[in-house]
This record gives sequence, C-alpha cells and structure tokens, in this order.
Amino acid sequence: MSDRSLKKRLRTVTVATAAATVLVSAPTAFAATPTHHHSEPVVGAVHTVAAFDYASGQIPENITLNPDRSITLSMIGAAAGKAPSLVRISPSGQRTVLATSTEGDGITGNIRGRDGTVYYNVWSSDAARSGVWKIAPGNAPERLAALPTDGLPNGMAIDPSGRTIYVADSLKSTVWAVPVAGGKARAWLTDAALAPVGTEAVPFGANGLRFHKGSVWVSNLAKDSLLRIPVSSDGKPGRIHVITENIDGVDDFSFLNDRSDVVFAAQNAPDKVSVIYPDGRVRTVLTHADGLASPSATAVSGNELYVTDGGLNAPHNARLQRGKINFCAL
Repeated sequence: MSDRSLKKRLRTVTVATAAATVLVSAPTAFAATPTHHHSEPVVGAVHTVAAFDYASGQIPENITLNPDRSITLSMIGAAAGKAPSLVRISPSGQRTVLATSTEGDGITGNIRGRDGTVYYNVWSSDAARSGVWKIAPGNAPERLAALPTDGLPNGMAIDPSGRTIYVADSLKSTVWAVPVAGGKARAWLTDAALAPVGTEAVPFGANGLRFHKGSVWVSNLAKDSLLRIPVSSDGKPGRIHVITENIDGVDDFSFLNDRSDVVFAAQNAPDKVSVIYPDGRVRTVLTHADGLASPSATAVSGNELYVTDGGLNAPHNARLQRGKINFCAL
C-alpha cells in the first residue's frame, strides 16, 4: 500500500485505529473500593487535561501512564494529513516529542518497559519503517522488529516477565509476538475471531490489546467484541473466550485495576465509554454529553479514568480527558 493510499484510508475511515493502553506503574491503592456486592463503577467530574491542535496532526490515539505521573501519547497524524508523533506530557504540562515518522505513516500503540524503555508501533507502507520501535533511556529511536506492510500494527502490551511484546494486527487477523531482546516477529495467533469484516465500512479487526492476569485480551472493532486468550505455560495461545459481542465501535480498553476483570472500553464512533463486566454485561458510563469526541483509548490510575479523544469529526475536539471513578448501588 502506498503512503498516499494509507493516508487516504486514515482520512476516510471514521473510527480511530486505536491501540491498547498499557498502564505500567507502581501498584496504586484503589481508593474507591466497592462496599458491597452490588456496587458498580460510575465516572463523574470529567474535565480536560490537555487540548490538542487536530489540524497539525495532534490526534491522540493511545496512552501510557508512567510511574513519574507523566503521560505518553501516540498522535496518529495521518488522519489530518500530517506526520505522526510520540509525545510525553510532564505532570506540569510540558510537552516533549519523543519520536516522529513520515507523513502518511501512523504511530499507534505505545507501552513502557520496567527499565523505562518506550515501545511503539509504526504503521507504514514502507518496509524500512513498519513494525515495533523502541526508545531506550538516553538513546534514539530504533526498530526492534519489522512487521508486514499490508498489516496494521495496533494495540500492544508486554508480558509481566518483560520478555515478549504482543501486537494486535487490525488487517491480518493476527496477534504478533515480538521478543523484547530482539528477533523476528512471529504470528502468535491467527484466527477468524480477530478478523475484520472485510468491507471498507469497517476495515479494522483486532484493535486494542492488553496482557492481564495470564491472558491476552483483544478487542475487535469490526465484530464489536472483547476476547480473552489464555497464555499457556509454554507461551502458546489457549482457547479464545468471547467476553461480549455487544460493544459497538469498541476501540482501546483498560481494566479497573490489576485484580479486576472489569473493563473500561472506549467506543470510537458512538462517542461512548462503557464498562464491560466479566459476564459480558455492558453499561455506558460516559457519552458525547460528557465531551467525548471519537474516544480511542482509556487508562486507569487509582480512582481516575483517562480518555483520549481523537476528535475525528468536526469541530475536531482532540483532547485528553480525566474523570473520577466512584461506586454506587445500582
């Protein structure tokens, strides 16, 4: 696919190519612990943490919350015909560009390793750029592993051992496994459950990805689904468990905390964030009325929920929002 056609697809598709949000920080005590079995999370007091200039390509796509309370954001860029970037925002609000790529490319998922190395995906039609990249502390960006130019590396996560990065490919029905120590990417799992519908209307399948409690969790935008894939002791994928197929426009997602299977999912086109329960129940907690504008990712820190808004539709309100998580009896 040419750079021109890649940019055209990004411009015409009305859903973001979201990647999985990864929260890697010291364990945080969850302040809003439910007091009884029927308490459920709600989100309130939503406000804007940072606003961005959509026209210049500042289109937040994916988010990592860092231990020093800084935030790393992937800026997709190409949806506005601009080059993508990877940006860090300090607790005081100072912005630093960590990496860029060529106009027509997309920077999608980003994560942080235990040693502070930043990993991110570059979606490109150029074989010299497409793949997983890394920025080790004090070093320049370098590519860790190549990925196919006819795919779309999207959500990503690193396993607790720090040895393997998993990458959702939105076009090839595949989850890739990339050795952190270096080496070729391998197709860890290819399955119809990860596939796109196969139409231009919804061209993206596997989207967000998280490693949680011994399993790889993947959202499929085309099929409105959230999947759990256990990882066996020898590292192979187990049987796919379908959590729900009723989360329309599902993009990136995150968990209530490290112990809970309750998910906060961004729903891009519907302008929603919904809670997904382990039994597959879905309940909306934020909507367009709360200021959502093409939400692509969520991240949780303590009792705070962060949401990235790509602002794909006019008036292009690209921003980062934060709301407080509380519990109430429903």
